[in-house]
Amino acid sequence: MINEIVADTEERMQKSIGSLDDAFKKIRTGRAHPSILDSVTVSYYGTDTPLNQLANINVEDGRSLIISPWEKPLIGEIEKAIMKSDLGLNPSNNGDTLRVPMAPLTEETRREYTKQAKSEAENTRIAIRNIRRDANSDLKELEKEKEISEDELRRAEDQVQKITDKYVALVESSYQAKETDLLSF
Repeated sequence: MINEIVADTEERMQKSIGSLDDAFKKIRTGRAHPSILDSVTVSYYGTDTPLNQLANINVEDGRSLIISPWEKPLIGEIEKAIMKSDLGLNPSNNGDTLRVPMAPLTEETRREYTKQAKSEAENTRIAIRNIRRDANSDLKELEKEKEISEDELRRAEDQVQKITDKYVALVESSYQAKETDLLSF
């Protein structure tokens, strides 16, 4: 019973870290990286399909991406999808490929993106603490119903706290890496 609660806690915290990584991918830095387009979906025969399943995305130089669709008629749809994506990107169409230049970030934009990253990190810390609270209340419920002893409860709570500390440290290191990436010129 305790092991199930602890395993579920760790799994949920792992998902929170995954969500944070996804959120950080959407915060662009001044450098071109294909993952910036991970959230872009294109209408393909009536189905919203991730862009990376319809085209090759490569870094041309440090500041631009080249998108080569596998089917040439899709180039217009891909261009529209990128324009609508709220990523602030303006692709240029040369008929066969799309070039997506990444404008260098201004100091003000870097600070804004850093604030956004900090907010995402804090939201993830809160989610992790909420998961800990849920696990501890489940454990206390077991102890209240006499399914586990008070000593087992304390050991399990310590175990949950160690897991929580591990994932909060992961959030912090992810945030530090993103902040360094954003503020480096």
